[in-house]
Amino acid sequence: MDEVEWTRRPNPEELRVGLISWAGSYLTSEAYKNTVTATAKGLGRRQTWEILVSNEHDTQAVVRLRSLQGLYLLCEADGSLCYGRPRTSHHGCFLLRFHRNGKWTLQCIISGRYLESDGEDVFCNSRVLSAYHMWTPRPALHVHVILYSPVNHCYARADPTVGRVWVDAPVPCLEECGFLLHFQDGCYHLETSTHFFLSHLDRLVPQPSTQTAFHMQVRPGGLVALSDGEGGMLYPQGARLLLGLGSNPHRGEEWFILQRCPTWVSLRSKTRKFLSIIYDVEIYAASEHVTPMSLFQFECDDESSTLQLRAANGCYLAQRRHRTVVANGHPMESDTFFRVHWNCGKIILQSPNGRFLGIVDNGLLMANATIPGPNEEFGIRLANRRFLVLRGRYGYVGTSSEHDLMKCNMDQPDCIHLLPCRQGIYHFQAQGGSFWSITSFGTFRPWGKFALNFCIELHGSNLLTVLAPNGFYMRSDRSGTLLADSEEITKECIWEF
Repeated sequence: MDEVEWTRRPNPEELRVGLISWAGSYLTSEAYKNTVTATAKGLGRRQTWEILVSNEHDTQAVVRLRSLQGLYLLCEADGSLCYGRPRTSHHGCFLLRFHRNGKWTLQCIISGRYLESDGEDVFCNSRVLSAYHMWTPRPALHVHVILYSPVNHCYARADPTVGRVWVDAPVPCLEECGFLLHFQDGCYHLETSTHFFLSHLDRLVPQPSTQTAFHMQVRPGGLVALSDGEGGMLYPQGARLLLGLGSNPHRGEEWFILQRCPTWVSLRSKTRKFLSIIYDVEIYAASEHVTPMSLFQFECDDESSTLQLRAANGCYLAQRRHRTVVANGHPMESDTFFRVHWNCGKIILQSPNGRFLGIVDNGLLMANATIPGPNEEFGIRLANRRFLVLRGRYGYVGTSSEHDLMKCNMDQPDCIHLLPCRQGIYHFQAQGGSFWSITSFGTFRPWGKFALNFCIELHGSNLLTVLAPNGFYMRSDRSGTLLADSEEITKECIWEF
C-alpha cells in the first residue's frame, strides 16, 4: 500500500496543545473580561490552544495561539495579556522556540518580551530568558492515538506475543496499532491495546513506572519525539524496525506523526455474513469471519451525517453503473458519500441517487431499494478496539477515589471494556472486571454484578452516543457526574472516543 493513500493533512485537533507553566498550571482563557491566567491544574476546553503557524524553521516558528472560542492570545504594550481579535498583522504573533529539553518559549514579535507566569497571572515583561519563561506543551488530542513514521511510511504496532513494538504496519486497521498516551508528572507512558507499557528496555511491561516514563518533544502539526531524558531517543531500529531507545537516529527517524486512533468497523448482513471485498473491488456478503478485506474505515462528517467507508485497499466504497457498489472510489468523488440512518444500533446507508444499499440474492452489495427493509439494515461492530475511552465537554469518563459515582470531568480516563452482545449492543465492563450499573437517578457505578445493555451509535469519525439501559442517552454534566437522563441527543450526549 502506497503511503500517500493513508497520510493526510493534520486535523485541527492535532494542532492543539495545552501549555504548562513552570509551576505546573495551564495557560487558561478565562470566561470573564477576556483575561488570561495560569491557575488551572488540568487540561480542559479553556486550557486548549490551537497553534497557527505562519513561518516555521528547524528550531523556531512564528505562530498565533487561538482558543477554542475563536479568540487569539494578545500581548499589549504594557506587557499584559488578554484574548481577542488582532488589530494589526503582527498583533498576537509570537516567536516560538523549541528547546532541547522539550520546552517551548514564546516571545512577543512586537515587544521582544517572553511569555511568563508567576504561578497565577500571565504577562510579557522580560527580554532576558529564564526558567520562568519555559512552557511544556501537552497535545490536546484524545489519548487513544496511533503513531505514524513519515520516514518509514508505517505505523507503530504492538506485538503482545513477543512483548515488543514494531513500526511495520502500512495500514492502521489493527487494534494493535492503537495506544493510550498517559500524561503524568510531566512525562508520558505509552500503553498498548492489551494494557502493557513500553519500557526503556524496548520491551512491554505490565505496570507503569519510571522505566516507562518518556519525555516528549512536540512540534505544531502533530509531530512528536519521545526520549528517556538521558540522551536516548525512541525510533525504529534494525531490519524489522523494532521501536527502541537509541542515540543515533538518521534522517529524522525519531519523529512520529501523532494522530487519534481511526475507527474501523465490520458490517454484517441479515444472513450474518460480513461484507467483504471479493474479486479485487466487488463487495459481497459472503464471509462468516472477519478478514482484512471485511474492515472499513468509518469516516463520517458529523455536520452533514454523510459517511465514507474506506477499504483496506485504500479506496472508498462508491456507487457505480447499474447501482452496484464497489471499492474503487477516491476521496472527493460524490459517489463515495452515503447518508447514514440508525435503527436500534443497526446502520442503514443511502446512496447519492436516493436508493438504499442492500444485499441481492447472489450476495452482491447494490443500491436498489427505495424503501429500506431488513436487507438494507447492517449490523455494525467496532473492529479495531475492544475498549472505549470517552471524552465529553468537561473531560474524560473515569472513576475518582473521592466519589463512588462515575465522573465525566477527569483529566485521566478509565478504559471501558466492550463485551459485544448483539449488533450495536454492548456490555460495559470496568477495569476490575465488574460491570457498569445504573441507579434510579440515572447515575453510574463501576462495580455491578450483572451485565447491562448499552446501545452505541456512531455520529462522526470518532464521535458516538450511548443509549443507556434506562432508555435515556448518557451525557456529561457540568457538575462532573455522568448521567443518563436525556431524551434527545444534545451536545452533552456526544462523546469523543
